Amino acid sequence: MAKSPEEMAASMIANLKEKTGKSLDAWLKIAKKTNLEKHGQIVKHLKSEHGVTHGYANLIANQFLQSGKPASTGDDLVGTQYSGPKSDLRPIYDALIKAISKFGKDVEIAPKKAYVSLRRNKQFALIQPSTKTRVDVGINLKGVEPNGRLEKSGSFNSMVSHRVRLEKKADVNPELIRWLKSAYQDS
Repeated sequence: MAKSPEEMAASMIANLKEKTGKSLDAWLKIAKKTNLEKHGQIVKHLKSEHGVTHGYANLIANQFLQSGKPASTGDDLVGTQYSGPKSDLRPIYDALIKAISKFGKDVEIAPKKAYVSLRRNKQFALIQPSTKTRVDVGINLKGVEPNGRLEKSGSFNSMVSHRVRLEKKADVNPELIRWLKSAYQDS
């Protein structure tokens, strides 16, 4: 499935910290400190001095030269979702992303305004901080009957078949990860 340049950039931004060890904001600060003004100079600096691959160096340089900060990065969207009264839920999100990232290199983590879409060939799940005390995980599990924590999605979200409610990091357990991996493998 072909992606637009904007979708590709958003995906790279969402994965930047995992791939390079720093968020886009951190890289923008580094680029600013160089006092370099040309795209090629910034790319060369990031590659030679920081070991950033060409693709990510190019992305960082583009973002920096577009006023030094992006309009809305994946990090910004996730940060906003887990700010204020929902900040205590961030460890749940982080535990989910850590586990899901191990499924394969083709996992796409695509933050939206209110949730994070998890895709492979198509969306297989989503993570949404629904209340100040709960994260909902929507999962596409066709042909699987709801049972216990694995509920029908109902009115939660029509893009998924099931929902699991999480209130603490310990709720991210092997059972949930198995359901998510099964959805990933079927996508």
